[in-house]
Amino acid sequence: MRLSAQTPLPPAVRRPDYDRSAQAAGIVHIGIGAFHRAHQAVYTDRAMRAGDRDWGIIGVSLRSGDVAAQLNPQDGLYTVSARSAAGTDLRLIGAVQKILVAADDPQAVVDAIAAPTTHIVSFTVTEKAYLRRPDGALDLAAAVYPASLYRFVAAGLAARKAAGLPGLTLLSCDNLAGNGAVLRGLMRAYLAAYHPGLAAWFDGECTCPATMVDRIVPRATDADRATVEAELGVRDEGAVVTEAFSQWVIEDDFAGPRPRWDRVGAELVADVAPYETAKLRMLNGAHSALAYIGLGRGHEFVHQAIADPGIRPVIERLMRDEAAPTIPAAPGQDLATYAGALLDRFANPALHHRLAQIAMDGSQKIPQRWLATLAWHQERGNRCLSLEAAIAAWIAFLRSGNPIDDPLAGKLRDAAAGPYAIERLFGDGGLIASDWRP
Repeated sequence: MRLSAQTPLPPAVRRPDYDRSAQAAGIVHIGIGAFHRAHQAVYTDRAMRAGDRDWGIIGVSLRSGDVAAQLNPQDGLYTVSARSAAGTDLRLIGAVQKILVAADDPQAVVDAIAAPTTHIVSFTVTEKAYLRRPDGALDLAAAVYPASLYRFVAAGLAARKAAGLPGLTLLSCDNLAGNGAVLRGLMRAYLAAYHPGLAAWFDGECTCPATMVDRIVPRATDADRATVEAELGVRDEGAVVTEAFSQWVIEDDFAGPRPRWDRVGAELVADVAPYETAKLRMLNGAHSALAYIGLGRGHEFVHQAIADPGIRPVIERLMRDEAAPTIPAAPGQDLATYAGALLDRFANPALHHRLAQIAMDGSQKIPQRWLATLAWHQERGNRCLSLEAAIAAWIAFLRSGNPIDDPLAGKLRDAAAGPYAIERLFGDGGLIASDWRP
């Protein structure tokens, strides 16, 4: 039996206590993968459980119909299993109403963005979907491809303007430094090129707050789904597995109404930058280093790699001695405690987070995760032995013959081959743009 709104569930399963059918959709989320379903959708579900209303989520997959096939037959319902050494907390999430596949019905996506009930369009599309050139500017040619997020957002905004509706909050939840400003700049460049009559309206009506999101969400396996089925008594094809920890820091700059996320654990702040920088350089930087170094030493999962006595000191030095000094901490932000908590989270044996998943899209992740820290220390005449080891491990990974899941896969493989790989990757005119130079 498949999970749906009609299937009975065990009393121990936490479930929505609001009338899902009575909720309007206030959010359109583009890129509705496992991370969004374990993070922003959970906060939204909690807000509606706490009395907030009309914040249902319409999810959008730009290309693949996989998530639609998982969730639409289940009335948008799915479970989140938060696993720790102490056990598992299983929760049924009701915030997602349906999934649209942009490739199949592009007009439905535009209509959802243009709907009067919509106030927020949020994104977890990964770094590569922002279609930036190596210098950070928008690749205008790629931005008109059918699967471009800019096409759908611009068309939806144009329809809102024509109907006399207010603008929207565009909320990037991706791991990009200054993600709000990045999204605004890229969207503005797209409008200037292809919708010049909409640019001034966008400037006056829409906001793009910065965010920092943090929760480790491995890809669910058949074994995970079987475990959930045994607990539920029904099959959940959209089951998500995650850790107990979750953090969401949001710049308080909304164009209109928003869910009361701050009442259910999110932090609304004036400046996200210190939290975002710590996450990118300490957590994400350590994760990427663990991935390439760990794979090189034959490990499969994060918890195995961090338990390796040849790896853990490298990762701890990266976080405490290399990344942390580069971060201007906010008042009350304790980076030493944060580093210790990260090491504990990485060691969680109940969470099988594959190193190969973290190793994907290295060319898009490494600049903000490693190179900004290297550049900071280079200006001061310092070396970063852990990050240098991580770069060597990445190059070894590119040379290994294993599949490379990266938009620059072919170019990376060619650049890493033979001598002078570092210069071809990071030097003047190299593939990876950065203030750091080897």
